[in-house]
Amino acid sequence: MSFSDPDRRFMQRALALAERARGHTSPNPIVGAVVVSGGRIVGEGFHPRAGEPHAEVFALRQAGEAARGATVYVTLEPCNHHGRTPPCSLALLEAGVSRVVYAAADPGETSGGGAERLRRAGVRVEAGLLEEEARVQNRAFFHAAAFGRPFVLWKAALTLDGRVAARGRGGEAVSNTLSHRVAHGYRQACAAVAVGAGTVRADDPALTVRAPDFRAFAAMVEPPPLRDPLKVVFDSQAKTPPSARLFEPGPRGEPARVLVFVGEDADADRVQALEAAGAEVVSLPAGEGGLSVEAALAELYRRGVDSLLLEGGPRLAGSFVRAGRVDRAAFFVAPRILGEGRGLIEGFSFGSMQRAMRFLPERSEVLEGDLWLEGRLEVG
Repeated sequence: MSFSDPDRRFMQRALALAERARGHTSPNPIVGAVVVSGGRIVGEGFHPRAGEPHAEVFALRQAGEAARGATVYVTLEPCNHHGRTPPCSLALLEAGVSRVVYAAADPGETSGGGAERLRRAGVRVEAGLLEEEARVQNRAFFHAAAFGRPFVLWKAALTLDGRVAARGRGGEAVSNTLSHRVAHGYRQACAAVAVGAGTVRADDPALTVRAPDFRAFAAMVEPPPLRDPLKVVFDSQAKTPPSARLFEPGPRGEPARVLVFVGEDADADRVQALEAAGAEVVSLPAGEGGLSVEAALAELYRRGVDSLLLEGGPRLAGSFVRAGRVDRAAFFVAPRILGEGRGLIEGFSFGSMQRAMRFLPERSEVLEGDLWLEGRLEVG
């Protein structure tokens, strides 16, 4: 299907609008919509969070009567079901629009079908404009819909010789301030962030979002409101200190949301102490190298988590790599050589260079001296 330059410009605007809700809509996608009449924008909107009206509804409200006979550009196929909100396909029909252009099809079994409903009602519907950009923008949403588990992004900072920390010395920064800010952008984008109990004890991280840099994502109309992800700790023996910083309120005063996965034989008194500190504690079966990664991802998906940022440490990363449950990786390589220290992953090896996992970078950028790489992992 052929689209004009104005079509592309209006869809790019819709994609930028969608970014205003980055980090707030899980398990829903981020979506933007633009209403155009007479070659000019008369209404704009985006889906702010799950349970609130969708992008099309906000855009139509702003357009008012100007929506009649207009074209609507939306980054995801208008939904066609009654969930927590009415179907957007019905709202578009009631507004009297004449044309709808969307980027990517809705993969939902119940929510999809909006395009066909509009066509049957006589609306001109065109699909696929900037589809790849829309699918990348909602990578986690499409992944969760396809596989029934959260999208896992592994983030790590390491030295040139592959060390993430000196042995016995926790809390020392490997990468620079700009790299930290980009990493905080990932925290904002993901519904949850995961660390192991060893990382909590060694580094005492807050796992909050502070001064993020969103260059990993599409151009934005304006940055989204900041919010902290669900904090997930893998702690088979329930040894996370109840005094850890991750239990403290966030920088904007919001209460911490902490989920601790423990083993089925975890000490009951330590579990009770974690619950008293504010954690929700869930028991999981054992897996290879620790708690079951599959069981953890299934529990997170059940809770509506569509994306997980895997932050540390090396042993937890090894468990996810062993399970084949790392979907993308972002590495911040500092121009330093440490020598002996902790490696990128522990507790697992592919055994030979021929079988070793390959990293296929899809973007690279120098961040004030650090090398930032983001891409896919491939085995063999």
